[in-house]
Amino acid sequence: MVAVPKPHIEQFFMKNTKPNTNPLIIPSIPLIDLSKPESKNHLVQACQDFGFFKVVNHGVPTKFINKLESEAVKFFSSPLSDKEKFGPPDPFGYGNKSIGRNGDFGWVEYLLLNAKPESTYPENFQVVVTDYVASVKNMACEILELLADEMKLQPRNVFSKLLKDEQSDSVFRVNHYPPCPEFQENEKNGEKLVGFGEHTDPQIISVLRSNNTSGLEISLRDGSWMSVPPDSDSFFINVGDSLQVMTNGRFKSVKHRVVANGTKSRVSMIYFGGPPLSEKIAPLPSLMQGEEDSLYKEFTWFEYKKSAFNTRLADNRLGLFEKIVAS
Repeated sequence: MVAVPKPHIEQFFMKNTKPNTNPLIIPSIPLIDLSKPESKNHLVQACQDFGFFKVVNHGVPTKFINKLESEAVKFFSSPLSDKEKFGPPDPFGYGNKSIGRNGDFGWVEYLLLNAKPESTYPENFQVVVTDYVASVKNMACEILELLADEMKLQPRNVFSKLLKDEQSDSVFRVNHYPPCPEFQENEKNGEKLVGFGEHTDPQIISVLRSNNTSGLEISLRDGSWMSVPPDSDSFFINVGDSLQVMTNGRFKSVKHRVVANGTKSRVSMIYFGGPPLSEKIAPLPSLMQGEEDSLYKEFTWFEYKKSAFNTRLADNRLGLFEKIVAS
């Protein structure tokens, strides 16, 4: 369990912010069966309307999923002194409560790992992470190619080639949100426990899976927050900032957060598919229609990544790269 000095425990609490309470307007998370031919249309619609969706029949072997979760639980259950041998994160490694270097924090401990197979992982993590990431990356690339097909983009690997590139700057994260007994009395007062603060993902695409403990929330267009029911057999997909730019705002990078649970442990694992550092990110010319203007300045992934690391989680990271359109 993560131990926090009593005087500071309150910093992890937040007031419940604008939940979506009207049962008539609560949307359902798009559910997409990747084995169905019509999935292409549904994928594009979900990226435009939500920037977030759930996939089934994803092709990731159950044994890879179970082995990774088992090793993750084992690692996070080990003594703090053992875990700290892999930290602090710089940028990869073990972290505890502190997220990034700009003052963000959460009721979470995590392992941030380079997604490349030759990276250094904790004992027994090497093989299971390599197998899992390879399989999840294939699924992410399939989704990106289905999106390109439906949008009539050529070549169809216009997005996926960035993840398949040997220089792809992709990362893998395993989060553990431990129980917090001190929080239970505050929960009655309508407060929430910050697990991971609200943010968007800067990469192209994110592939998330968790155990069956709830906590993930996404921000809807009206600014309200919607809880995402957990499903350990499925994967959830986020559109990243870079994909939003490449589609000139057609696809939406969804703001999301994690609210930790006072009584149950939550483990999640996320693959962040990123382009090579030198890759120029800009709206695809083949998508631009007529006199359509680019909403964004061109930037390299290195420039955007550096900018993102110098901001707080909740900041509008893309704001610095938006073009000011004269009215």
